[in-house]
Amino acid sequence: MDATTIERCGDELYEAWLQRRVLAPLIERHPDIAIDQAYAIQSRMVARRVQAGETVVGKKIGVTSKPVQDMLGVYEPDFGQLTSGMVCDEADGVDLGGLIQPRAEAELAFVLERDLAGPGVTAADVIRATAWVSPCFEIVDSRIRDWKIRIQDTVADNASCGVFLLGQARGDPRRLDLALAGMVLQRNGQLHSTSAGAAVQGSPVNAVAWLANTLGRLGLPFRAGEVILSGSQSPLLAVADGDELVCTIGGLGQCRARFHGSPAR
Repeated sequence: MDATTIERCGDELYEAWLQRRVLAPLIERHPDIAIDQAYAIQSRMVARRVQAGETVVGKKIGVTSKPVQDMLGVYEPDFGQLTSGMVCDEADGVDLGGLIQPRAEAELAFVLERDLAGPGVTAADVIRATAWVSPCFEIVDSRIRDWKIRIQDTVADNASCGVFLLGQARGDPRRLDLALAGMVLQRNGQLHSTSAGAAVQGSPVNAVAWLANTLGRLGLPFRAGEVILSGSQSPLLAVADGDELVCTIGGLGQCRARFHGSPAR
């Protein structure tokens, strides 16, 4: 795959996001896409959003759970970039009209108070660099038709970023055992799932350290003030108008996501 094709694929994904439409899987049309080329496509897609006025506000880790890794046939997480246009306020909820085929997942967000650059970052370094952690929801979205994705598709599509919202609860990671902290997810007042932080690479802190080191090798540091989404601790849920999700992390607190409107499709 040459530079021209990479740029064209990035532009195609950006236009699909802008127009709220789906594409055939990239891997079907370009079966030779390597992972590094998929990340180059992602960079082009994100650059188009930045050129249109957004700013990069953080990073996200994806493909952290074994079932998702088995589905995609890859056994290492991936990453995407969070932009200002992806931020939702907990009080306002999530407008599904800006999405195509949304699915929600509950996780833990880290907000940094200092820069962090790998390689060589340890879990202790992550804790020291973190201002606070918060329960959050990421609403992933795919520009690939019917979520028929391989790892190259989701990487190129900015790790299937949609939007995210942080709960108002904030905690000091120095005072929490993030590996053992339990998460309870409720949907419309009914228990949906339970989990613990250890489901994410042994601990959400380990996942963030992995990402810091991976991006560090690419010359991309974490910056003070950035939000780092550490990977889903819940199954993916399809969401619809009127749904309400609440995730509660033991010792930390809640994040509530209310959904309104209908997806663009």
